[in-house]
Amino acid sequence: MRSLFLGALAFVCLASTASALQLEPYKDDLFAYPGILKTGDSGDYVVIDYNEMRDINGRDEVPERRVKQNYVSLQPKRSQKDLVVTTDKGPVKVIAVGKLDPGAAVITIYLHGQGGNRQQGMNDFTFGGNFNRVKNLMDRNGGLYLTPDFSDFGDKGEAEVTGLINYFKSQSPRAKLFVACGSMGGSLCWRLAQDAQSAKNISGLIILGSLWDDHFIGSPSFKRRIPVFFGHGSRDPVFAIDKQEAFYQQIRTSAKGYPVRFHRFESGNHGTPIRMTDWRGVLNWMLSVAP
Repeated sequence: MRSLFLGALAFVCLASTASALQLEPYKDDLFAYPGILKTGDSGDYVVIDYNEMRDINGRDEVPERRVKQNYVSLQPKRSQKDLVVTTDKGPVKVIAVGKLDPGAAVITIYLHGQGGNRQQGMNDFTFGGNFNRVKNLMDRNGGLYLTPDFSDFGDKGEAEVTGLINYFKSQSPRAKLFVACGSMGGSLCWRLAQDAQSAKNISGLIILGSLWDDHFIGSPSFKRRIPVFFGHGSRDPVFAIDKQEAFYQQIRTSAKGYPVRFHRFESGNHGTPIRMTDWRGVLNWMLSVAP
């Protein structure tokens, strides 16, 4: 009887741990997808209805510059800090929101694209308030959100981001760490996936309106089966959606049951996934399947 009791107690503890690793709802009704046109691959492939008049003009007070106030909470400003983190790779400028003390429950890092900087992913009012939502999700759930500057999308930038990841993982070693990459920032996501040390630290990749890399297949991250999410606009003029969808299918067929999802924003443009992706849905899925 005692062994049965201990077994039941262990099960309850595991269940409590698992439930603790799900982000609580935050403005889910406002940020819900406006309509689902199609699903496939047992729900991993989703086509979302997107309409600029509704999803930009109807959502923004000033189109593409300032979202309506009800989409935003400035509560994370209380914990927001602009820092310079000294790493083995040199100093890295980064803005942080949430639990900077050791023991963050989850860490999300956003890497900007060409022409961006660390301010982009911290802007509360652009991209329909979607960055403000991820800030709130991290801040309200004992997590940490980071947006760094980096020198380039090559070796030096990779080394800087790697140093940043190593530093914050050393502070919160039990935290699941997710890297989201917008546009050209995706080249850094794929570089990190190739690095054996980074692959141990990263629990998932979020690829938003970005590129593909066939070398991911067989990489340390692929072998570890870290989840990958793709968000892409069907009218993206920078990175063709057909090639990104083909890469998604390549991952699926290269390893049975690989945790990969693709959300296609029908009629969406290059920046649409940054505006429209459901951060809570994506991160909770990753928390449930990450190694």
